[in-house]
Amino acid sequence: MSGHVAIDDISIRYSARRQSQLALDVTRLALAPGTFSAIIGPSGCGKSTFLNAIAGFIPPASGEIRLDGRVLNGPCADVGVIFQQYALFPWLTALGNVKFALKRFKLPRAELHRRALAALEEVGLASLGHHYPGQLSGGQKQRVGIARTLAFEPRVLLMDEPFGALDAQTRGVMQDLLLRVWQKHRATVLFITHDVDEALLLADRIEVMSAASGKIIRSYGLSQLRSAAGAQSRQCRFAGYPRRNSDTAAAAGFAVLTQCTAGCLAS
Repeated sequence: MSGHVAIDDISIRYSARRQSQLALDVTRLALAPGTFSAIIGPSGCGKSTFLNAIAGFIPPASGEIRLDGRVLNGPCADVGVIFQQYALFPWLTALGNVKFALKRFKLPRAELHRRALAALEEVGLASLGHHYPGQLSGGQKQRVGIARTLAFEPRVLLMDEPFGALDAQTRGVMQDLLLRVWQKHRATVLFITHDVDEALLLADRIEVMSAASGKIIRSYGLSQLRSAAGAQSRQCRFAGYPRRNSDTAAAAGFAVLTQCTAGCLAS
């Protein structure tokens, strides 16, 4: 199975006014194919910087990033990115935005249309393909963003707080949608969030970053079956219970919160 990501001792530095500032301390991480990992940590610790380096947007100052053994030196068609800000072209329809992501593959026109429409159908927006972004809600815009990325079938999916701007009810719907789509495609997912509850619901593993200049300092595996957790979370969401209602998840959540608090105090 493809989609193995190896991050070997990378660090990120920014230069400003002839000074070099460390944005990400030396970090290593391995993502097994088809897994769903979440990164949490205090604001400003370098989570987005780390994700942007994996996406190929920022060159690491040291170390290397490999996908299935191949070193990544820039953006790659096998790595898809979903942003919090939607990043849709306002002059293109929902269908047009998805088609745009496929143009680089030089597909026949009929095949391009079929794949774009199928991606919208998968996120429940086939009937709104002719709508422009200004006519869509926040949740619908993010669905278009997900469809646009899934249309070219990446092996790795990077998500930078994609549901952070949504209300609680819409966020829950989008979390369920994401899990359904991921279970079908089984891309390797790296998901950034500030919400420990969201990480416990979605992820197989939770990676914890320290305060700036951040690095991954702890890793927690979640063993409870996600399907059972999803059903429990729907029943317990408004009653104030944890999303993964088990002793293991509660212990992991407490440990994650403790570690994050320690990181914040160290900043």
